[in-house]
Amino acid sequence: MMDNQMNEEGAPQKAPGVPPQRQPEDPEGEPDKHTESEKKKGVVDAIQSLGQANVPQLASNVYCLSVIGQIEGHLVMPSQNKTTKYEHVIPQIVAAEQNENIEGVVIILNTVGGDVEAGLAIAEMLATMTKPTVSLVLGGGHSIGVPIAVSSNVSFITETATMTVHPVRLTGLVVGVPQTFEYMEKMQERVIRFVRNHSNCTEEQFRELMFRTGELARDIGTNVIGADAVKYGLIDRVGGLGDALAELNRLIDENKASEGVVQ
Repeated sequence: MMDNQMNEEGAPQKAPGVPPQRQPEDPEGEPDKHTESEKKKGVVDAIQSLGQANVPQLASNVYCLSVIGQIEGHLVMPSQNKTTKYEHVIPQIVAAEQNENIEGVVIILNTVGGDVEAGLAIAEMLATMTKPTVSLVLGGGHSIGVPIAVSSNVSFITETATMTVHPVRLTGLVVGVPQTFEYMEKMQERVIRFVRNHSNCTEEQFRELMFRTGELARDIGTNVIGADAVKYGLIDRVGGLGDALAELNRLIDENKASEGVVQ
């Protein structure tokens, strides 16, 4: 007995009890399931990394470099610490310098400081860029964040932001020999020279801020707030994001004009 029978029009019929086969759906009538799943995955990734679902896509000639949390150097910080890894920042600076579409860099700082050599490495790279740079201190630009803040062409600080200036400190094993203290003094001199060369703060003024006593509860040094940073010459101006971007655009225009004159 044959399972398939012919109907009146000659088309084959399925035997009773056999489920009908699903016809292929029109690809034009239904959206691609893979595309939908990729979109959902992209939204989830955006929420996890940026805290928002829709990330605005904007082609800009300005690159934003953020220095937040603790500046991580040769040692990996605990997982609960927010860190800026210098091995991630340095390639970004190189890429911004080489990219022809990037005409300027704005550095946003809200850092507690961190590794001295890593911070100085970032500061030196920013200071030697050929493209205009502007820094903005938000919240705090403490410790080794000070050289990074002053490394730009023009520096800004908000009215409520603070900067802590204190001597270099060591953590971990310390050998109690004179060479250890000589090494710390040399490292401190590197920081002082960099700040002196890239800001309006004199070496004497910076040393006085660094070794001041009676202001910090558990350390020696100075906590400088907003306009005081400008008064001491560490930062150029008090301002916010709009001021920083306006100054950066002005520097970009000047840079274009100077290149046009040379050509």
